[in-house]
Amino acid sequence: MSLKTEALTGGFAEPVFHAQSVFKTMMDGMARPGTIQTIAPEVAPPAPLGVAAGAIALTLCDHDTPVWLSSGLAKSAMFDWLGFHTGAPVVPERAEARFAFIEHGVTLSSFGHFGLGTQEYPDRSTTLIVELAGLEGGRRLALTGPGIQGVNEIAPVGLPEAFLRLWEENHALFPRGIDLMLTAGSRFLCLPRTTKIIATEM
Repeated sequence: MSLKTEALTGGFAEPVFHAQSVFKTMMDGMARPGTIQTIAPEVAPPAPLGVAAGAIALTLCDHDTPVWLSSGLAKSAMFDWLGFHTGAPVVPERAEARFAFIEHGVTLSSFGHFGLGTQEYPDRSTTLIVELAGLEGGRRLALTGPGIQGVNEIAPVGLPEAFLRLWEENHALFPRGIDLMLTAGSRFLCLPRTTKIIATEM
């Protein structure tokens, strides 16, 4: 399949109905941080983007939402796929993006390069959608905060070694800061900036 053909296919079969379904699933994920959600509608985004990340892009992005793509995605058919299906402009500067999509294997060195919002408009921050190798079987992390009864544990595979430090710095910025969605295949989990994360014993 050519890059051009790949860019024109793989969207929602029923855009309005499927976008509503995915949006509801995302809201549930944000309301219950760390719970693994599964995307129901079938989508086929260009590699290396996964199904969940592609469905999230189709649901959240439009011509008013600047998007930043990591280098592998920017060089793939994802650039044209996103434009064709959503009309979202791809921007070169991370801080200008409302949503940032990062393929599996990219090392995150800082969240501070992205839009962190302001005290007056904390919602003007960037939401990061990061593809991982898996959402289970990795280093165990304990989550506490709004939407979590007691403690919720997650064990994503492929987070950078510095993740806990990066997240602690992000959490301390509240109400500013980024929100994070971790995806793997057709599944994802949400980590809003209000969530506190610590490592647990193996």
